[in-house]
Formats: sequence, C-alpha cells, structure tokens
Amino acid sequence: MDIEAQIDAVDRTLTSGERDGAGTHVQTIAQTYRAPIDDVWDAFTSVERIPRWFLPVSGDLRLGGRYAIEGNASGTVESCDAPRSFGVTWEYGGGVTWVTVRLDEVDAEHTRVELEHVALADEIGAEMWEQFGPGATGVGWDGAMLGLAQHFTTGEVRPDNSAEWLQSDEGVRFTRLSADRWADAHIESGADAATARRAADTTFAAYTGAEPAAAAD
Repeated sequence: MDIEAQIDAVDRTLTSGERDGAGTHVQTIAQTYRAPIDDVWDAFTSVERIPRWFLPVSGDLRLGGRYAIEGNASGTVESCDAPRSFGVTWEYGGGVTWVTVRLDEVDAEHTRVELEHVALADEIGAEMWEQFGPGATGVGWDGAMLGLAQHFTTGEVRPDNSAEWLQSDEGVRFTRLSADRWADAHIESGADAATARRAADTTFAAYTGAEPAAAAD
C-alpha cells in the first residue's frame, strides 16, 4: 500500500458556512476513483457492500429511512438523487451534523467522489475546535477514502483488524500525514498556522495514543 500516494490523491478543503442562520464548519474531501459511477453508487448504498470498505451498516437506505453504522453514527437519509448524490444526518455522541456525498462522472471509467461534512460551529465549541481542528473528523474520512481506494483497486474486503492496522507503523504514518494535510487545509481557510499545527498534533495523539508533545516527531 502506497500511503503517500493515497494521501496525495485526496483533496481537502475547509470553509465557513451557514445553516438556518447559524455558523458552520464545512469540511470537504474528494478523490477520483477508477470505477464507473453506477459501481461507485452501489458501493455507497448497498448494505451488503458498504462493510467491504467502511463499516457494517443496518437500516433502510432509502429517502426518509434510518440507518445505523456499527460502533459509529446513525441518522436519516434526507436527500437522494441516484446515482449523483445523497445526504444524511450524522448523529453521534448526542450531536447532529450533516454529510452529503456527490458523485461526478469524469468519464466512463472514472468517478470523482466528494464528501461534505457540515457541523454547527457553536455545537463543536471554540475550545474544542482550537484543540483538535478539522482533523478530528477529517482523519476518519481519510480512512474511508483509503478503504474505498483499496476496494476499487484490489477488491479487498476491509479487514476486521483495521483498528490494529491504525497502530502499525503504516497506520501511524497514514494518520500523521492525514492530520498534517488537514492542518494545511485549516491554515488555507485562514487559521493561525501554529494553532492549526498544534491541533493536528493533538488529533494525531488522540488517534494513535502518542504523547501530544511528541506527536510531531
């Protein structure tokens, strides 16, 4: 697995937005895959297929239906325009955010996937945002993009020991690079560079168990 190539294949942006009059943090992550759009749509919407690259999911994956991801979020399917886009609420830890996935048919054999994650700034809180920044969720979405890339490239099924992989040298390297790239996006959005780098170090430590002071080594 070429970790650096996967990290480089992903585009990450962070902007500010508004939802119902409240300020939001808008994270976007995107990658182009060698797969036709109908195949990518199926990978995102098939209860049987999602666990092969992400996590086990249950529920009714139709407009208005409820879903639950094992050990993670649950929510409601709020929009669906097959095979172009869908939007869901992302309910986790008592909070609600919003995820929208958009598919763009680059050509007959390539599809660009764009995932947008919107969170209310006040719900996260200024202190939490300064401490962890966009990497807190961004690193996880990088992992999803990695899983999807492996799925389309090799057909591999997501391993049951993926948590162990994150603690391997390769997994730690992936997390470090992802956290740093989200810091880059944070800085490009206007954040103070030192604050963004500290947040990336804290996020890296949270994912890997490393000491925060040593996270940047």
